[in-house]
Amino acid sequence: MNLSVNIGSLKLRNPVMNASGTFGLYDYKDVIDFSKLGAVVSKSVTLDPRQGNPPPRIAEVQSGILNAVGIQNDGALDFVKNKLPKMKDIDVNLIVSVSNLKVADYKKSTEILESANGIAAYEVNVSCPNLETGGTAFGMSCQETYNVVKSVKDVATRPVIVKLSPNVTDIVEIAKYAVDAGADALTVANTYIGMAVDLKTRRPKLGNITGGLSGPAIKPLTMRLVYAIKKAIDIPIIASGGIMTAEDALEYLMIGA
Repeated sequence: MNLSVNIGSLKLRNPVMNASGTFGLYDYKDVIDFSKLGAVVSKSVTLDPRQGNPPPRIAEVQSGILNAVGIQNDGALDFVKNKLPKMKDIDVNLIVSVSNLKVADYKKSTEILESANGIAAYEVNVSCPNLETGGTAFGMSCQETYNVVKSVKDVATRPVIVKLSPNVTDIVEIAKYAVDAGADALTVANTYIGMAVDLKTRRPKLGNITGGLSGPAIKPLTMRLVYAIKKAIDIPIIASGGIMTAEDALEYLMIGA
């Protein structure tokens, strides 16, 4: 059976891939047969190294998990020099997640990644806080989303997938700006902002206080977003949110992912 799909100029053997962050990069290559996947999405890479958020970074909640890792990574140069070579013998399309805190840094980090072989596409994470506008996430503003995507498209020779934030009033409008800037596909969506309190310590369970909620609880919410965007825009959509079983994936496929 032919399950291949196209994302812009990129052809995948099937539509199954991980969400950014869940595989690290090559951490699970001895546990999971990556050759059975359509693609592997890396942990987010930033221009400069980041230490991430203070612990605890993960908290289990009802029907999901809160995480506040804080994009810990060693930077784009280290990724190209030390991380990427470890993936060279694995038969799978590698999509590199790109995150940053300034628009210019998205462009600079993409330029570094462009110098390397072995990358099939980029996933641009616009859920990061924009330090130049007081910390509001890029993906909460139509114009800032456009600016980030355009900065990457200006230098990228590979397909650009934009991972949208669900923490917005009108995700369809944000999606339109991403497409206008040149997005080849959309990932819908990132995690939902939430928090949890430890009754014993009377303190938040996460060191960052708030974090991103993932897991079964968010599937109905994300399905609504996928459906709304698909009705409004003709563009490939990668669904991400609460997919735990094959049946979950099929539900998303039935509404246009």
